[in-house]
Amino acid sequence: MQTKELNQAKAEAFGNRMLDVLNNGAIALMLSIGHRTGLFDTLYHLEPSTSEEIAEKAGLNERYVREWLGAMVVGEIVEFDAATQRYRLPREHASLLSRNNPKENIAVYGQYIPLLGRVEDDILECFKNGGGVPYEKFHRFHDVMAEDSGQTVVPALFDHILPLAPGVISALEEGIEVLDIGCGSGRAVNLMAERFPNSRFTGYDLSEEGIARARREGSQKKLRNVKFEVRDLTHFSEPKRYDLITAFDAIHDQAKPQSVLNGVYESLKDEGVFLMQDIAASSHVHNNMEHPLGALLYTVSCMHCMTVSLAQNGDGLGTMWGEERAREMIREAGFRNIKLSQLEHDFQNAYYVITK
Repeated sequence: MQTKELNQAKAEAFGNRMLDVLNNGAIALMLSIGHRTGLFDTLYHLEPSTSEEIAEKAGLNERYVREWLGAMVVGEIVEFDAATQRYRLPREHASLLSRNNPKENIAVYGQYIPLLGRVEDDILECFKNGGGVPYEKFHRFHDVMAEDSGQTVVPALFDHILPLAPGVISALEEGIEVLDIGCGSGRAVNLMAERFPNSRFTGYDLSEEGIARARREGSQKKLRNVKFEVRDLTHFSEPKRYDLITAFDAIHDQAKPQSVLNGVYESLKDEGVFLMQDIAASSHVHNNMEHPLGALLYTVSCMHCMTVSLAQNGDGLGTMWGEERAREMIREAGFRNIKLSQLEHDFQNAYYVITK
């Protein structure tokens, strides 16, 4: 029992911080709505306008638009002129909240808050009884992840990510065997297959929904050098089959990540390359105090990445497994040549170039 006298100033400061947390949490929900309705995109192109004008341009109900604008105004995202009753999204804000900036649209990440909120009751049961929440419980997960990777991986794939591995671009042009594990909706795989027709690509993912999306896109692009399979990678091993294996934000939420890494080592040809993108963080919580997305990433871990692994009776490694743990597990798989990089546009992720 705490018996020390209360520090009133400290308590008041903490109370104010908690009010900020509540307000910011509410704003995150409104960011998601602004993104999904296209309201930020509408405001990007408009001069100062009334709620009626904004709603008409966006094709939405004015009363809901007006209330949403109220949250945006008091949240200091949208500006409001009381004299003219007109709203304006400043260019500086619009540049970080609209689809006109496909690489730095923060509103995309706002979608994680309502997505995770939908499984709160299931997560509460896990707190009481253990276990996990399976992938199929996460409504719209693949939509949001596709948009997320569309900002970090897809636009940087050819100019920044693949060049991290010396010689990979030229090898892809000549023709090699490539596997992407945890491919999700397959955007990166299909993009590579389209760019490098001489190479052959395979994508594995546990989610039937994700694989179905990947196959549809591949079919629409009429790609003949790519295939996708629904596959549990727990016991994955295809000895010395692949020249390049990629994993974009996928290892940490596997049921048995060490087993998957072991399989990657076994499945690479000698001198083959494993290119792994994962969260840039420390394995130790005290080292993540200054992480710009620390709280969000631990929350995503608790309410998605860790729990989907535990739902498969897995290890529940979690989003924030960190560089120290990652290096340890990569070495345990048999790899010795590990190079870690970060890209200027992507402070959230680290890129491991690992040669067998």
